[in-house]
Amino acid sequence: MYTITLTSKRQATLPAVLCEQLGVHPGDTITLERREGNGETLWILHGKKKVDWSWAGAGHKYAQGKSHDWEDIERSIATAVGRDAGT
Repeated sequence: MYTITLTSKRQATLPAVLCEQLGVHPGDTITLERREGNGETLWILHGKKKVDWSWAGAGHKYAQGKSHDWEDIERSIATAVGRDAGT
């Protein structure tokens, strides 16, 4: 989590690490998107960096022949971590 302080002119300095993660540089534009979720207001920052989805199919061979029902997935995860599925 990052903390940003506004000046009296409502200007803010973003931490260098956050700028790197967003892929933005001085003069670039950052888009803010407001969303409501679980009774909270969430702000999403969109920079220039594109998401690398090349890994997305990596689990394909492990998922073949298995249920894709969400309850079955939760049960499988719970079993893997040694807990019952409702806890």
